[in-house]
Amino acid sequence: MISQRSVQEVLDTVKVEDIVGDYVNLKRRGTNLIGLCPFHNEKTPSFSVSPSKGIYKCFGCGQGGNAVQFLMEHEQFTFPEAIRHLAQRYNIKLEETETSLEAIQEKQLADSLYIINEYAKKFYAEQLFLTDRGKSVGLSYFKQRGFHEETIRKFGLGFASEKRDAFTLRAINDGHNIELLRKLGLTTQYDTDFFRDRVMFTIHNLSGKEVAFAGRILNKDAKAPKYINSPETDIYNKSKTLYGLFFAKKAIRDADECILVEGYTDVISLHQSGIENVVASSGTSLTVEQIRLIKRYTPQVKVLYDGDVAGVKAALRGLDLLLEQDMNVKIVLLPDKEDPDSYLTRVGSAAFQAYITDAAKDFITFKTDLLLKDAGNDPVKKAALVKDIVASIGKIPDPVKRAFFTQECARMMGLDEQLLVQETNKVLIQTLKKRQQREDAQPRPSEKAEEGLISVSEADPVAPTNAPTAAAVGDEFQERDIARILVLAGGEIFDEATQLTVAEYVIGSIEDVIESFDHALYQRIVLEARSQLLNKLPLDAQFFLRHADPAISQLAVSLSASPYEFSENWEKRWEIYLNQKTPEQNFLKDSAQALQRFKLRKIMRLCAQNLQRITELSQSQDADQLMAHLKVQQRLNDMRNALAKELGTVVL
Repeated sequence: MISQRSVQEVLDTVKVEDIVGDYVNLKRRGTNLIGLCPFHNEKTPSFSVSPSKGIYKCFGCGQGGNAVQFLMEHEQFTFPEAIRHLAQRYNIKLEETETSLEAIQEKQLADSLYIINEYAKKFYAEQLFLTDRGKSVGLSYFKQRGFHEETIRKFGLGFASEKRDAFTLRAINDGHNIELLRKLGLTTQYDTDFFRDRVMFTIHNLSGKEVAFAGRILNKDAKAPKYINSPETDIYNKSKTLYGLFFAKKAIRDADECILVEGYTDVISLHQSGIENVVASSGTSLTVEQIRLIKRYTPQVKVLYDGDVAGVKAALRGLDLLLEQDMNVKIVLLPDKEDPDSYLTRVGSAAFQAYITDAAKDFITFKTDLLLKDAGNDPVKKAALVKDIVASIGKIPDPVKRAFFTQECARMMGLDEQLLVQETNKVLIQTLKKRQQREDAQPRPSEKAEEGLISVSEADPVAPTNAPTAAAVGDEFQERDIARILVLAGGEIFDEATQLTVAEYVIGSIEDVIESFDHALYQRIVLEARSQLLNKLPLDAQFFLRHADPAISQLAVSLSASPYEFSENWEKRWEIYLNQKTPEQNFLKDSAQALQRFKLRKIMRLCAQNLQRITELSQSQDADQLMAHLKVQQRLNDMRNALAKELGTVVL
């Protein structure tokens, strides 16, 4: 078990912008950073990272937390796994107490798939570098490709023995479970090796963990597929994995462009030559999930195709998905009979980079030009071409980009632009109808909410961040405001003379009504704050943001994050300065008014309850009780009116 002191050291050291920045292309906006949310599909950034508060928050889907919670959500880490990952990154030595054998076994079971894959990678590397056949067949193949040993080891390349069960026997002898070996596809149902006599490529996830393998056969006469891949498992989903992305993500973000190639060796060759922003689709046709992975880092994609026109035409059909996801797509057709690996080897890195820059064409123009050459003067083929191009243009969600492409294609095809506009509109109408049909088939938000299937952020995605997340119950608005003050400013000094803190002032004023809170979570915030004060422990936003109770930490994130901030341009450009404190600094007035609003709400509730009692007594002929309650009502009304006057509120 990791000691609390080590956990605290990690939390104090980690920078949320560094961790999130590994997965999301962040851009500075004021004091915060923004980007496209990695937890849901969006076109306009609603994902914000606050370095000063150490939190992230998506104002679209509602996800939020600190660096540890980000890794737990994004990478499906457990809390200890996230802490260990961060400790390794920041070179922090963790203090860990001894754990029971049972706990060790549970952790081994959870990590076993990754552990076995890492073991397999080392085995294949050993076969490549230390066996005669591995060196003569596998290593010579990689050397012929021009791969340096450093590159081979970096990408986890290896060689699978030609023996029927060399890996399986070794793994079992070293204590690995045969059922897990089968589950990972490393061992067949007959207990033989799945990969045999092949060069091996390790496939990593975004965190760099080994999740799968691909094996390439080198015997040209063998009656077997050229490549075979690991099956999908609990840790490997082919459609959600891009080969090389772990090594490419920083370069993609820096270059603001992703180069997409077809093969594993293409990725490795380009990376070794210094072109590191390159990935491949990992043995499958490009999927929406893979495109969204790229979009986390950049909307710019450059697709490189081998110099084979027939193959390009077939591949183009799948690229409409890129347009649907609002990506900016460029195509590069390499010279005849060349692939990225061979062409790079022949001309060198500088000439290769110059070529893919100069030869790049936007997707629609490239497709139109290619199909026009194929159609020639055949009117039937040209008509089919128009429908094909219009179908692609109709995939583009941005109307401005659609208009430009329509104009350019009309010019290239010698057609009236209005004709293409009309045809494109037909496609758009059909698309909207299909989308509407799909939406009509789904339960509406209100229906889903009744069934318990929907979160409030889904039902009302534009609800204000600091408003209650469902229909308010009783005094929920005021109770939430009290919780907000305690989270954001509880440790601040309210009275300099007495050194009274905001939390002490607020809790002291509501001590007698804490048990009557309507909302349990806000009540827990108050109780947690009171407990800290009683134990003379520090109280600040980080206490709530790092709280072990996820409900409390998530509420703290929601209360701490805001989609709005004061623009620095007021001062920098126009020299207009604030004549009052910013909201987060104005906690004295804020806490006093929050408390007044809370008291006003409680007094109004007492007024209503007392009036109900007066109504009952007026029918019971109990004059003494009636008079007593009338006096109480007068007192409550006076208190209510005084508070309303201070707040500038009209009470009806």
